[in-house]
Amino acid sequence: MFSATYTCARKYRDVILPMTVLRRLDAVLEPTKQAVLDMKASLDKAGITNQDQALRQAAGQAFYNASKFTLRDLKARASQQQLKADFEAYLDGFSPNVQDNRQLDAQRKLRHWYWASVFTNRYSGSVESTSARDFLDLKNWFDNDAAEPALIGEFKTRFPKSGVAARKRLLA
Repeated sequence: MFSATYTCARKYRDVILPMTVLRRLDAVLEPTKQAVLDMKASLDKAGITNQDQALRQAAGQAFYNASKFTLRDLKARASQQQLKADFEAYLDGFSPNVQDNRQLDAQRKLRHWYWASVFTNRYSGSVESTSARDFLDLKNWFDNDAAEPALIGEFKTRFPKSGVAARKRLLA
């Protein structure tokens, strides 16, 4: 019984809580989601490929998500493969957020942050303040690549050898 409770608590702390920050980002974008989707459709119809600035403006933020999904949409799927595919489509919908190829795009930053949170047991305590701090750190990182969250540095330090190959797989 204790083992099952501990395992559930670990999954909650290590996997579900990092999703809280993703949900907060999603909630920031939710009021303008339809405007972004409408703008994307009209830009696609017009054959406009450079859509980033217009979509940011439609979102009213420094980032946007142009996927048809919100996190709320991803609750139930017939299979885990479909859920994974839909979640990937959701992540792929985030803006590149930068105009320079040297800088990470928002999707890669989210993946990097999420897996760093899981592997470093980020949410092992003080959940409310951690998720609030992570939300602000991610927003700042989206705006400025130099504002890399301390969590990413901790991940690189704690997992230096496995990190190189693993980070490439996780961020791909």
